[in-house]
Amino acid sequence: MNLLEEVFLIKRIPAWSRNQSNRAIRTSKVAFVASGIAAYLLGADARGLVRPGGQFGPLMEGFMLMELARQLTWAEDQVDLYHYRTKDKVEVDAVLENRRGQVVGIGVKAASTVRPDDFRGLRHLADRLGDDFIAGIVLHTGAQTLPFGDRMRACR
Repeated sequence: MNLLEEVFLIKRIPAWSRNQSNRAIRTSKVAFVASGIAAYLLGADARGLVRPGGQFGPLMEGFMLMELARQLTWAEDQVDLYHYRTKDKVEVDAVLENRRGQVVGIGVKAASTVRPDDFRGLRHLADRLGDDFIAGIVLHTGAQTLPFGDRMRACR
């Protein structure tokens, strides 16, 4: 793993925690830096990606994580990238935290429709953080950006 990270094939996304819950899992998430290489290694083709249960979701999540990592290298404010998951399988794909402790959570859904349940992890994080939670976003493949309550949006 260290070698793959040294040659920039993978990136470890550390787990986010403020010690508010002993239910948080502290294991880093591993993402491929190049989603094309990841797709090749998975043997994914264009038709296979769109099949139910295909690899499009994990590849889309990895792509999003790497794009965030790239963009954060030149951001005006210092922002760190994490992921969040509890032992109860409550998950947020990306957690962005600035130096003031303000957090934006991002989930990825490889589908064109978004349901309130898709915000479960983001709502959990918002409840834990209170005013430090700035926004929760579910990125999806649909055609619209939609509100899903206070500080929650589904974005295309």
